[in-house]
Amino acid sequence: MPAITPGLASALRGLDAALDAPRREGAALGNWRWVVRQRIAVVRDALVGETSSPDDGWLAARGGTAFRERNALLARLGSLGPGVLESADVEAVRVEGKRLLVDIGRHVQRLHDLAYDDVEIELGGSE
Repeated sequence: MPAITPGLASALRGLDAALDAPRREGAALGNWRWVVRQRIAVVRDALVGETSSPDDGWLAARGGTAFRERNALLARLGSLGPGVLESADVEAVRVEGKRLLVDIGRHVQRLHDLAYDDVEIELGGSE
């Protein structure tokens, strides 16, 4: 059954709040960049801590798909990090960060669905 790290929801909320914080020129923009970069690292660590290993054969394929999806999300987080610190187009970085948050939310929902299906099989489901 997939184990979803308890801090993932908190990490996602933290990154969302950081992305929405005001972005002004000068030191405030540098501070925004640094805070967003730190929150990206927290989300990345939470995703890395996630495991997926359903025992049932038909769920194993879905678990493998979730694992590959997680790795793709980690790669996107990895490429977003330097962009936050270096990109001149801060709004484009913010939009990409928001899009990534939505995609991670969908991934988490798939993991919840997978966990539900795993429990349903163990308990006999609605058959």
